[in-house]
Amino acid sequence: MRGFRRTRPGDGELTSARRYEAFGRVMAALATKAEFIESCRDLTWWRGADDHSWHIEWRDGPYAHEVAALLAEHVRDPDFDGNLVAPAGPRDDASAVLDVMGVRFELRAVDPMGKARVQSPPGFWRLAEALDTTRRTNARQPWEELLGG
Repeated sequence: MRGFRRTRPGDGELTSARRYEAFGRVMAALATKAEFIESCRDLTWWRGADDHSWHIEWRDGPYAHEVAALLAEHVRDPDFDGNLVAPAGPRDDASAVLDVMGVRFELRAVDPMGKARVQSPPGFWRLAEALDTTRRTNARQPWEELLGG
């Protein structure tokens, strides 16, 4: 969006276009990071109950504060001086709250492994899990992850 101007209290409500533009910028930033997308299972998103926020949730993958830092670094607008992403609440391993272009984003990591562990090569613990065929889930099977399927 050319000439983006951060909204201030009293500027009126966020437009639907602004909410979807912020969501598109966040998802585009995440999509350019293959290690994030490939390490997450069950990546989902939905609009908040108030229709003025977005929730993004994933299983495994990086910690929420790591994803918040990634978004702060990669969501940019060359025509705007300053950051489009600002902290809007507490950050920890499981959750983070951000303000992106005036739109609230709540990030939630379920059973996160952290970026360092995601980037490490598969070890014995993953091989043992892959060989356990007695465990049934709706998610991808561990051997599918090991084989890249």
